[in-house]
Amino acid sequence: MKKLIECVPNFSEGRDMNVINQITAEIEKVEGVKLIDVDPGQATNRTVVTMVGTPDEVLEAAFQSIKKAQELIDMRKHSGAHPRFGATDVCPLVPVANISMEETVEWAHKLAKRIGEELDIPIYCYENAAKIEIRKNLAVCRAGEYEALGNRVVTQEWKPDFGPGIWSEKQMKSGATAVSARNFLVAVNFNLNTTSTRRANAIAFDVREKGRQKRDGGTLSGKLIKDENGKIVWEAGLLKHTKAIGWFIDEYGVAQVSMNMTNIEDTPLHKAFDVVSERSQSRGIRVSGTEIVGVIPLEAILSAGRHYLKKQNRSSGISDSELIKIAVKSMGLDDLYAFEPKKKIIEYILEDESSHPLINMNLTEFVEETASESPAPGGGSIAAYMGAMGSALGTMVANLSSHKRGWDNRWEEFSEWAEKGKYYHDQLLHMVDEDTNAFNFIMDAFGLPKKTDAEKAARKQAIQDATKYAIDVPFKTMELCHNSMEVMKAMAEFGNPNSVTDAGVGALAAMAGVRGAFLNVKINTADLEDKEFVNDILARGRDIEVRAFALEQEILAVVESKM
Repeated sequence: MKKLIECVPNFSEGRDMNVINQITAEIEKVEGVKLIDVDPGQATNRTVVTMVGTPDEVLEAAFQSIKKAQELIDMRKHSGAHPRFGATDVCPLVPVANISMEETVEWAHKLAKRIGEELDIPIYCYENAAKIEIRKNLAVCRAGEYEALGNRVVTQEWKPDFGPGIWSEKQMKSGATAVSARNFLVAVNFNLNTTSTRRANAIAFDVREKGRQKRDGGTLSGKLIKDENGKIVWEAGLLKHTKAIGWFIDEYGVAQVSMNMTNIEDTPLHKAFDVVSERSQSRGIRVSGTEIVGVIPLEAILSAGRHYLKKQNRSSGISDSELIKIAVKSMGLDDLYAFEPKKKIIEYILEDESSHPLINMNLTEFVEETASESPAPGGGSIAAYMGAMGSALGTMVANLSSHKRGWDNRWEEFSEWAEKGKYYHDQLLHMVDEDTNAFNFIMDAFGLPKKTDAEKAARKQAIQDATKYAIDVPFKTMELCHNSMEVMKAMAEFGNPNSVTDAGVGALAAMAGVRGAFLNVKINTADLEDKEFVNDILARGRDIEVRAFALEQEILAVVESKM
C-alpha cells in the first residue's frame, strides 16, 4: 500500500498571484504529487498551499517550491497580519496513510537538512520534529518574527537546527523556515437545528478541549472562579485535541459548531459527532448533519462506518463503499450538499485509475482481456483473482452468520472474521494488477539500450531486479491465499451451516491461488542469477503449498461432514 503524506507550506505572499502561481507551478511539475488547495490571504499577505503524495515526491515538490519562494520573495519588504519569519514561513509534513508519525519525522528532518544545506536557509524544527524540547512550540521559534531573526539566528541558543547560523544578504532576503511533522488537522462543522449562535457557542464550550471559564453555580450568571494567584479557573471540555466555536451561517440559515480536530486518532470524527450530538440534545437541540471543510483521510470515514455498524450490532466486514455510505448517513455528511468521496477523501483524490486497470474491469471484460492475444493478464493475475474470490466467499459466510436469526449474541465474533476476510480479498485484488505490473517491468528492462558496456551492465541489472520483483509478487499472493484459508476453515467449522459449501468453494479457490502463484514463482526463478535467493524462495514456497494443501483437506472434510 502506498505511503502518503500531506505537506502544507505557508508562503509569505498573498497578494501577487503571479508570484503565487510560479511557486505552485513547481509543485505541479512533480509526478506523484497532487496540489489540492491554494489559499491566498490579502490581509495576512500569506498563502497556504496543500499538497499530498508519496514521501519522496512530496519532499521534492516542497523543496522546489521553497527554492522558488526564496527566489521571488524578499522578506525585507514583507508586511502582513500573520506572524512570519521567512519567505516560506512554515512547512509541516502530515502522515495521511500507511505511514507513522516517527517515519514522518524522519522525512521532515531529511527535508529540513536539504533546504538548509542547498538553499542556505536557517531551519528550525518544531512540533513532533523538534530536536530541542523548547522548539516544539512554533510561537517560541518565531518569537519576534522576521524583525528579530537577525539577532537570534547568530546566537548559540537559537542556532538553526539545519542551515547557516549567519545573517548575510541571502538570509536577510529569505528569512528562516520552520519545518515540522504534525498530526492531520480536520476542519469540521456540525449543523444544528437552531439559529442561535449563543446556544451553538455553549455547545462548543462544552466539548472543546479548552472548555469554558468556571463560574459559581455552573451558570453564566455566576461569578468567575479564580485560583489563589487570581487567575481565572477553566473547566476542561469533553474532547481532547479540539478547538471549537459557535457561529451562524447566512448561506444555510443555521448555526454550527465549528471545530478544528488536531488528532483524529485519539479523538476520531465519529466520537466528536456523538459528543456534540449528546451535548446538543441536553440543550434541546439536534445535530442535523456534518460538513467537512477541505479533505479527510479515508480511514477516518471507514472508522466512522465501522463504529456506527457496531452500534447497530452489525458486521463491519463490508466493502469500503458501503462503509462510506453508512458513515455519510450516520453523521449527515450530505446534509447541506452531496458528499463526493472522490473530491473529499484524500486517497480517492490521488487515485490513478490507470494504475489498476484490471480490477476496474467487470468480470466479463476481465475474462475477455485474459483470452486475448495479449500476454497479460496471465497466470499470476488469475491466481490472485481466484484467491480474492475465495476469501470473498469466506467473508460472505461470516457476514451471513453475523445476521443469522438466533445468533444475535455472536454478531461481533463473526464481524471480526468478516473484517479478516475483507483484508485478504482487498490485498489479493491489489495483487491482480501488481502481477501484470511485474511482467511489464521485465519487458521494460529488456527494452533498455545495450550498445555500450555500461548500458549492457545497467540493462542486465535491471532485468535481474525486475525478475526478482516478478518472483516476490506471486510469492506474496501465495502467502495471502494460504493465510486467507483461516477464514474459510473457521466458517466451515462454526459459521452458518447453510453456507458451509461456500466456505468449501472458498478453500478450493484459495488453494488454486496458492498453486497457480507458485507456478509463476518457479518459472521466474529460472532466469535469476542469485541462486541463494532462488533456493530460499522455492523452499518457502514448497512449505506454503504443503501447509495450504493440508488446510484445504481439513476444510473439505468438515464441509463433507456437514452436508
